[in-house]
Amino acid sequence: MDIDSLLQPYKRFGVHLGLERIYKLLANLGNPHHRVAVVHVAGTNGKGSVCAYLSSVFTEAGYRTGRYTSPHLVDWTERICFNEQQVTTEELGNLLLQIQEAIDPEEESPTQFEVFTAAAWLYFAQKQVDVAVVEVGLGGRLDATNVCEKPLVTIITSISRDHCQQLGSTIAAIATEKAGILKSGCPVVMGELPPEAELVVCDRASLLQCPIIKPQPAREVGNGWVEVETATKPIKYLLPLQGNIQLNNSALAIAVVKILQEQGWQISEKAIVEGIAKTKWLGRMQWTSWNNHKLLLDGAHNPAAAEALRNYVDTLVAQLNQPQVSVTWVMGMLSTKEHDQIFKTLLRGSDQLHLVPVPDHSSAVPSELRKLALSICPELNSCNTYADLSSALSTVFKTNNNLVVLCGSLYLVGNFLQNSSVMGNG
Repeated sequence: MDIDSLLQPYKRFGVHLGLERIYKLLANLGNPHHRVAVVHVAGTNGKGSVCAYLSSVFTEAGYRTGRYTSPHLVDWTERICFNEQQVTTEELGNLLLQIQEAIDPEEESPTQFEVFTAAAWLYFAQKQVDVAVVEVGLGGRLDATNVCEKPLVTIITSISRDHCQQLGSTIAAIATEKAGILKSGCPVVMGELPPEAELVVCDRASLLQCPIIKPQPAREVGNGWVEVETATKPIKYLLPLQGNIQLNNSALAIAVVKILQEQGWQISEKAIVEGIAKTKWLGRMQWTSWNNHKLLLDGAHNPAAAEALRNYVDTLVAQLNQPQVSVTWVMGMLSTKEHDQIFKTLLRGSDQLHLVPVPDHSSAVPSELRKLALSICPELNSCNTYADLSSALSTVFKTNNNLVVLCGSLYLVGNFLQNSSVMGNG
């Protein structure tokens, strides 16, 4: 069954925030979302890995667990999972056909994201999940996922500038949209936010009488182990995902688990530790290889994500303990992103930069990115453009023993994974 063909009729409606269409569609389907207990996750960065940790822990604890995330890297089926297994193409196709039948031709058509979100709710209801971990697509307040009236817990992982065209140009405006997922009396777990964002979220939480939990990040305790404080006792675990940002993200996930334990959920410390250890999340600080060359993949599609990546790269460079280690960036970015801020965050004088278009999306033009990069960091070791990603990687690895990082867009990372014979080692 061709999923792209089933979704194609709804693609032309693009991003069109609002809840009226999704409510009507879900009503026509029998309101499947009313039968699903939800942990709802918003934020600029970190949403996906927090969802992945929680889904893995709940599954490990024996609960029937749904997970809904976006975007996908290679295949639409990645977005909807049950007990850590992707929905099959046949299952997804059947869901979309059911939704097609439920759309009233006399009403305004739902967007592609709304159709897919409805498919997730329908699937979780049919699977009779005990809990679904649901990632906000864009913003929160008007996002199609924001139809759950009383989530178990809401989470706001982080807030920084991204999607400014839809969410507003200030951190406070973006925070207002993210805080739209808070519901009366439901606990909210909050990551480390800029002061102006934290003020907005806390004001909203106070208005709705939502208990606020703000966990401290986990800390490294040696030999790859980290430890997080909880109200009862510290929990020690191994982190499978790379980068210091995971000290924050894993602590947020554990804080959610502790809230659910207080609500009566049976989740042992063993399930927490083993669930986190088994977590996989492709395309985010992920080591893989290309033609037997090591390659680091990361989306890094906004300034905050770029900062997390640069911090991780700096840690790697420090571990090599070699002077003048150069970093080679292979990058493509969407036209809508803050190119200048991402370049300022990532680039250093000794680095090499190789720029490519992002296939099948509204890509920034590599030659224009080159001019911008050289104006921001004129001392770059080299700065080149290519017609496609394969040409860039071929050139890079002919002469390069540096640390090579492919980044700038999750769509670019997805294109690499789709066309690479090696899917990586997680």
